[in-house]
Amino acid sequence: MQLPSVTVTSPDVTPRRRAARSKAAQDRPSRSSNVVHSDQPEIATAGTGGVMPGASRNAVGPIQPTAASALLVGGEQVNSIPFSRPGEALEVVPGLIVTQHSGEGKANQYFLRGFNLDHGTDLAISLGGMPVNMPTHGHGQGYADINFLIPELIQSVGIRKGPYFADVGDFASAGAVSIDYMNKLPKSIAEMTIGSFGNRRALVAGSTTVSDGTLLAAVESSKYDGPWDVPDNVRKINSVLRYSQGTVTDGVTLTGMAYSNGWNSTDQIAQRAVDLGVIGRFGSLDPTDGGTSSRFSLSGSWARSSEYGQSNISAYVVRSELQLFNNFTYVLDDPLNGDQFSQLDRRTLGGFDARHAFDWRFGGFETQTRFGGQGRHDHIQVGLFGTEQRAWLSTVRADRVEEGNVGIWMDSTTRWADWLRTTVGIREDIFAGRVLSDTPQNSGNAQASMVSPKAGIVFGPWFKSEFYGNVGYGLHSNDIRGATISVDPRDKVTLLERVPLLVRSRGAELGIRTRAIDGLTSSVAVFVLEFDSELLFVGDAGTTEPSRPSRRVGVEWTNSYKPAPWLTFDLDLAYTRARFSDLDPAGGRIPGAPAWIASGSIIVGREIGWFGALKARYFGPRPLIEDDSVRSASSLIFNARAGYRFDNGARLQLDVLNLFDAQTSQIEYYYLSRLPGEPIGGIADRHVHPAEPRAWRVTLASAF
Repeated sequence: MQLPSVTVTSPDVTPRRRAARSKAAQDRPSRSSNVVHSDQPEIATAGTGGVMPGASRNAVGPIQPTAASALLVGGEQVNSIPFSRPGEALEVVPGLIVTQHSGEGKANQYFLRGFNLDHGTDLAISLGGMPVNMPTHGHGQGYADINFLIPELIQSVGIRKGPYFADVGDFASAGAVSIDYMNKLPKSIAEMTIGSFGNRRALVAGSTTVSDGTLLAAVESSKYDGPWDVPDNVRKINSVLRYSQGTVTDGVTLTGMAYSNGWNSTDQIAQRAVDLGVIGRFGSLDPTDGGTSSRFSLSGSWARSSEYGQSNISAYVVRSELQLFNNFTYVLDDPLNGDQFSQLDRRTLGGFDARHAFDWRFGGFETQTRFGGQGRHDHIQVGLFGTEQRAWLSTVRADRVEEGNVGIWMDSTTRWADWLRTTVGIREDIFAGRVLSDTPQNSGNAQASMVSPKAGIVFGPWFKSEFYGNVGYGLHSNDIRGATISVDPRDKVTLLERVPLLVRSRGAELGIRTRAIDGLTSSVAVFVLEFDSELLFVGDAGTTEPSRPSRRVGVEWTNSYKPAPWLTFDLDLAYTRARFSDLDPAGGRIPGAPAWIASGSIIVGREIGWFGALKARYFGPRPLIEDDSVRSASSLIFNARAGYRFDNGARLQLDVLNLFDAQTSQIEYYYLSRLPGEPIGGIADRHVHPAEPRAWRVTLASAF
């Protein structure tokens, strides 16, 4: 879960026990990002609510990516594939797995390029220019909850991987995903979905002309119980209100969003509890787990073009709150009251992004130079508490944190010939903050800065093919509480080592993208990514523990083929070799790091008439312990869709999720836990969260 699955705990713990406890340490935790898009153009989506059957990833208009793995996906492609939860819409990112192990209100778990990205670490996600990732979060550094996403409003998803881009900083080393909503809907839409396991969803969205601009509004409400013995009882309401004037290059937008959710959660369960008949496959070992979450935001953007170039400024303010109740080890630490704990994160954050681009000639060669600055400040209240059935028992630690960062950057792209262009860039990130802890010894100030150079080169096109090379330095920040800590917050006595606020990453990539075959866009990227240290903040203990340096080498193959206007095939395949790069008796494997990820889809249909889709997703086996003696199973899940779009704007659609009813798991971990009556030291075991069984959902929609 935490990126990566670090397994270093206190010195008195053996290597196997360290690995066995890795999951419990990871998800009790904590370890941001200001992401906006780069040189990717605005695109217009088509179809009702941005949905158009047969849409393809190479149908979003001309783009000039600076890396083989860079991609721009239209909203119609996102919505043409069936998915079970909003976060899975991001699986349009080739090689990305989005899953869930604990209720439908908690942030998803992400896997990309051989990383177990936990709830967002090292995957920078933004929506409308607002960063989704949260630093110094109560449940994990970089926590990225995308449950407030309304997929039907998506205009585009910009995808970039690796630390090669000067305009993105914190937690973008594995990848950066920037989501944009539409300013105007082609038609107003109303949708109602009903389905298995108490699934209910309603959406109303539309846009209208107001004065010299456009007002877009959307309201979503959903409820879901799931197949669990303890129903999820998800209660979500979500809304967006956006006013826009002008164009992408000369215009303004103002957007307000509001989201609230409450749920129960069946967390991962010990496999032995199922094998022994203590609970069923969809049972719970603590039926009071769950949480509440809310997010309210106001953001705006301004764009202006002139003879001096293109200027863009955006700003935002966000108020978010999360309270979680989890019990991963049952009665291991507290045989009397149980091991449930609560994590609280309450924050107000604000920030900006300002950038300017201009064209000029460098020694007679066409050049575009961009420069900009980003800033963000988080005012955070974060706490960890012992609980029993959601009732407070004790305070492990409670902190107030002020944390800010500023990034300044510049890059220049020069076209030396019709077949050669280069990009060079540099970025400096400055982080600083203050921790006021209920344990005075753990209070203090911390600051750090890093300079990150970047470079890229593009050859071609030759025979409708381009060749890419990229290299760059990046970083991720650590929970600032780890940079000020002095003593264990539980006993107030044990001395603890502080960790650096910033950790260096380095990456390189070689690749090719070709359109040599009509209708087919294919790309191959070979990459390497190194981290000096992958650090873990253990939220249930309130301490930070350093881990080991790592190295990942991999290859991605991405294909989109559109042989006819009504037919599209997509196939993505990714392989990564992930290893700790030092020597340790515990072993060199990174727990939770996937080697193989693959997906394929077929999309058929036109704007009027029958349409459908079939998607297959393969999630390969992962080591669950450093010596690779315990491994997860692989999973292969198919989702299917069939429907009819009427010429009056109505649409009837059937989605079947987990079409072949695969008896597999969404996630697996290996760590110590204890059931009542078991040895006091606990038992190392697999802990799994099963994939939902086959489920159907019927949607009736109207466009007017």
